[in-house]
Amino acid sequence: MIETDLLIIGAGPTGLFAVFEAGLLKIKCHLIDALPQPGGQLAELYPKKPIFDIPGYPDVLAGDLVTNLMEQIKQFQPGFTLGETAETIEKKEDGTFIVTTNKGTAHAAKAIAIAGGLGTFEPRKPALENIANYEEHGVDYFVKEPEQYRNKRIVIAGGGDSALDWSIFLSDVAADVTLIHRRNEFRGALDSVEKVQELKKLGKINLITPAEVVGIHGDGKVEQLTIDRGGVQEVLNTDYFIPLFGLTPKLGAIANWGLDIEKNAIKVNNALDYQTNINGIYAIGDVNTYPGKLKLILCGFHEATLMCQSVYQRLNPGKKYVLKYTTVSGVDGFDGSRKEAEKAVVKSID
Repeated sequence: MIETDLLIIGAGPTGLFAVFEAGLLKIKCHLIDALPQPGGQLAELYPKKPIFDIPGYPDVLAGDLVTNLMEQIKQFQPGFTLGETAETIEKKEDGTFIVTTNKGTAHAAKAIAIAGGLGTFEPRKPALENIANYEEHGVDYFVKEPEQYRNKRIVIAGGGDSALDWSIFLSDVAADVTLIHRRNEFRGALDSVEKVQELKKLGKINLITPAEVVGIHGDGKVEQLTIDRGGVQEVLNTDYFIPLFGLTPKLGAIANWGLDIEKNAIKVNNALDYQTNINGIYAIGDVNTYPGKLKLILCGFHEATLMCQSVYQRLNPGKKYVLKYTTVSGVDGFDGSRKEAEKAVVKSID
């Protein structure tokens, strides 16, 4: 039996940052994640993809953000159960929980934070009869290592942020980049759309709209694609086909825990602490929903902070917590003890 104060289900960026905020409050954390390493989608799906909306970073690679988060929480020594999924939950009479994984690992916790991102997920695949024959042989649903496309011909299909961002990024890596979308309008950020249009003018991206891929051909690997443009078909030579149509999220076993679910997301009380309908169980990050919800990493960080404050009160009923800024109190084991930091501040004031 693994015992902890706060059990965090999901070791993505929101779950990792929750460890830091909990550590400041002397709350012991343990994390469960189905993936074999921390980082969630950032580590598993697009570690080399740049992220532009993390405060203080004009841009940061997803994998580097995970590395920094792991370094930030190292001082608090969280535990990890990796490569396993949270399967069942039991609430004890004293209000604590027992969570058991699909491999039988039991965890006892005083509070639970579900930070599972989109949950378990699988890519949305184009309806092409023989596409499975080319998976891992030229058909990729995620970009994990951009260097594999160095000096290659690639075709990306999709109209969202991922399709736009990877087309922009790989225009400096691949020999030839073609972006295909079934509409003239894109769903992604306007800034990204403008960059794609600019790169098209410079001859660095071949933009084909409205159109869609209707056939894949090749002897054991992708060699050609058939494209339909309003009833007119043409053949395009390529080395890789990357359809980026998003992910189909699934909550998995968590959906059977008695939580209020709305459109495959967990409803929470965002007016207070992101607690679910079950006292002691919280949901933070992309896995939750509430009026005005934005699925952004920085929003998950904010939710994690408030959630940890609530968990502190749950673990220490009646005890008043006085918020201290880390610039004043410091972080134990990181930049000196709190007492030393406070003495330094007092001395400077004197």
